[in-house]
Amino acid sequence: MASLNVGNLGEYLREQRRNAQLSLRQLADAAGVSNPYLSQIERGLRKPSAEVLQQVAKALRISAETLYVRAGILDAERDRDEVETRAVILADPTLTERQKQVLLQIYESFRKENGFAVTDAAVDAQDDDDTVSGLRTTGGTDAGPQQTAG
Repeated sequence: MASLNVGNLGEYLREQRRNAQLSLRQLADAAGVSNPYLSQIERGLRKPSAEVLQQVAKALRISAETLYVRAGILDAERDRDEVETRAVILADPTLTERQKQVLLQIYESFRKENGFAVTDAAVDAQDDDDTVSGLRTTGGTDAGPQQTAG
């Protein structure tokens, strides 16, 4: 399997894991991912989703944003608010997966309505999550009330 272009994410994760004095298995358990999957991320063979990176960051007690930048999901200066908003929604343990996806769809429709494009990284992360939950974004604007000129 060829190495993916995910910057130095894998090396950085390995260094952070070792600094935290955690084995690969311990970090995988703490982050809620499989040991082989985490190993593949560290070796640059897999590109994790923003949600997985957030779980790993939480387990390592480091900034998820740092991992997003290293994975190429987030430009250090651009798209910060959008990714953070999505991460908060995805991390909310009180919501079902379906509710999270509906909230993200509504958020996207409001951003589009207000003239802000959805970033490619956010769409990729959304597509990954949609595949898991079985939902598809329709791209419609039926998510909320329409504004009228008055």
